[in-house]
Amino acid sequence: MTTPSLFSPLTLRGTTFRNRLWVAPMCQYSVEERDGVPTDWHLVHLGGMARGGAGLVMAEATGVLPEGRISPWDTGLWNDEQRDAWARIVTFIHSQGAAAGIQLAHAGRKASTHRGREGHGAVTLEEGGWSPLGPSDLPFSGLADPLPMTHGQIADAVAAFGAAAQRALDAGFDVLEVHAAHGYLLHEFLSPLSNDRTDEYGGSLENRARIVLEALAEVRRVAGDDVPVLVRLSATDWMEPEGLTLEDTVTVSRWLREAGADLIDISSGGNVPDARITVGPGYQVPFAAEVRERADVPTSAVGLVTDPELAQHIVATGQADAVMAGREFMRDPHFALRAAHELGVPVDYWPEQYERGTFASRPS
Repeated sequence: MTTPSLFSPLTLRGTTFRNRLWVAPMCQYSVEERDGVPTDWHLVHLGGMARGGAGLVMAEATGVLPEGRISPWDTGLWNDEQRDAWARIVTFIHSQGAAAGIQLAHAGRKASTHRGREGHGAVTLEEGGWSPLGPSDLPFSGLADPLPMTHGQIADAVAAFGAAAQRALDAGFDVLEVHAAHGYLLHEFLSPLSNDRTDEYGGSLENRARIVLEALAEVRRVAGDDVPVLVRLSATDWMEPEGLTLEDTVTVSRWLREAGADLIDISSGGNVPDARITVGPGYQVPFAAEVRERADVPTSAVGLVTDPELAQHIVATGQADAVMAGREFMRDPHFALRAAHELGVPVDYWPEQYERGTFASRPS
């Protein structure tokens, strides 16, 4: 039997993934000490999906600086205590046969926000929050007004991506992802809806993409020749023609490929709250397909991919090189093993402790 493409290995630089069904980064807002140090929750959350057969387990958006966190309850990688806590988690992911990745992020104007259970909107200075930074003073609706970044602050943020990348490698991560989507700092620079600068970081698409390419270059430098570096992009702001468009994203993806990106992780939206987005199974897959074909770069696809047949179809038809799932892995951490069963693909990475629970087993 020919192995379906979803369960064919994929190699990027020095890393081979056992399959192409990957765990998307999912914010957990679960660092109760507010110190950026991942906890037992992150070990069980990420480790469970590695045990469940995922090819790559991508850790959540992780702040490269304290002020780069979305909320005070986010994970970080700006100090060695955080690095050492991540190392424990990576070791377990590897013990289950999965590759470990981490999404390096700066939240920009969407930083210092509540996680929901405590309320909504900005966390004030009195509550332990901070003043967010952004490319401009244009706020995200309902959040605090950002302070426009100086050239020094831009340089500090770029350097922080590199420093966090080094800590991630020291912790054992196999894959690094630069987060430039969902309305966070790098996406804010890319989009004319959040960037009205008049210097070399604003105006033309080339200028607006400058910080993204600088951050990628710094991570690529640290990663060396063997470590895959991914970039997550929002393909569109869903506010054409005023916002970032798919055409812009194809162009930026070409630049990123030339600068050393190994795969573009395509999502969409997140930069403005009033975007009109039509959602449905696989609704963002056409963006990944377009970027893959026109920018000549590997892509991963996301967007309500909850059915193994759909995931298989996406990869088998060449719309993307891998599929990232989030909510379905939360509902079922063994989604990859279940998908293999439903697609009729034998895999040899069922945990030994769970062999009596395999779909092929029968009561004795």
